[in-house]
Amino acid sequence: MPRILIIDDEKAIRHTLKEILEYESYQVDQAEDGPTGLDMLIRDKYDVVLCDIKMPKMDGIEVLERARIVAPDAAFIMVSAHGNVEMAVDATKKGAYDFLQKPPDLNRLLVTVRNALDRTKLVTETKTLKKKIAKSSEMVGDSAALGAVRKAIEKVAPTDARVLITGPNGAGKEMVARQLHEQSNRASGPMVEVNCAAIPSELIESELFGHEKGSFTSAVKQRIGKFEQADGGTLFLDEIGDMSLSAQAKVLRALQENKITRVGGEKEISVNVRVLAATNKDLLQEIADKNFREDLYHRLSVILIQVPALNDRREDIPALIEKFLQDIANDYGNKAKKVDAAALKYLQSLDWRGNIRELRNVVERLVIMSDATITEADARAFAGK
Repeated sequence: MPRILIIDDEKAIRHTLKEILEYESYQVDQAEDGPTGLDMLIRDKYDVVLCDIKMPKMDGIEVLERARIVAPDAAFIMVSAHGNVEMAVDATKKGAYDFLQKPPDLNRLLVTVRNALDRTKLVTETKTLKKKIAKSSEMVGDSAALGAVRKAIEKVAPTDARVLITGPNGAGKEMVARQLHEQSNRASGPMVEVNCAAIPSELIESELFGHEKGSFTSAVKQRIGKFEQADGGTLFLDEIGDMSLSAQAKVLRALQENKITRVGGEKEISVNVRVLAATNKDLLQEIADKNFREDLYHRLSVILIQVPALNDRREDIPALIEKFLQDIANDYGNKAKKVDAAALKYLQSLDWRGNIRELRNVVERLVIMSDATITEADARAFAGK
């Protein structure tokens, strides 16, 4: 049930608002002044705060400023009988969600509260999603091979240098790209990912650079491409070895000039994008075979990071299994299963051609098919080797 706090020195106003909001099935608490309200915000979590501006001891604007520190996720709706445009603008600049005149119109009040609750829910979901993404891009293991990758990321991430990430499928190239973005000065900007292998060659240019309405048969409206979407952030070109030669030429121009032109358009659009690329192919061989542009390769490979195959860092397998067991338990809402030493030893001995992705799938299969503790017999029966 959503929780709402009313901070107002007028008892009649507090009681009226409380009755209206409780009728709408909200849980409502009251505070007769600013200091009391702040104490309640420190002790408990509230989704929305209705706060008067003119109060003794501490006015509503000061309450708002202090609440931004102790309860940053609560949506503040400021209420005043003496409000004006300047006061509303000032409150909004200091973090208020909205501003209502006293006595508030009933319908306006309820709509504002519902919208504020939606905003609070979105903020919470966004934070949860960011935590999940950060956790999913966590690099697990203490092997020397992984340590070298971490060290390279630490040195390269704060720069705007382009990075080419190489390694077999399923080894964790996307995790390296995410770490580079999250540890960079662009972390607050977007990270836009493009899987070049999953997009047909005739559509890749539209996907990357966008298109103008009517530029081809199915272009019924203007479309913004990935380069523009990533402006101010990072563009990750996964499996770039599968990109068509014509698209490679346009990417090269974009990297040289920091400008793009939409398909069917004539206007040049400036973009501020850091490009990371990844491939499981030997690009030098692709260059020799005339499948990849050598000039683009040199543009992309300012820094090269080689992600090791799982078979080259078997000592990390127990830690990876523990992480996957916990992640799967969280996804299923269950308690994490245990795995005995013999099962771990057996799993470490296997050939993991599918790398981390394959290991994760096997662990999920073992969780589903095994009892509370995963044994060596379970691993032999269900690992699929």
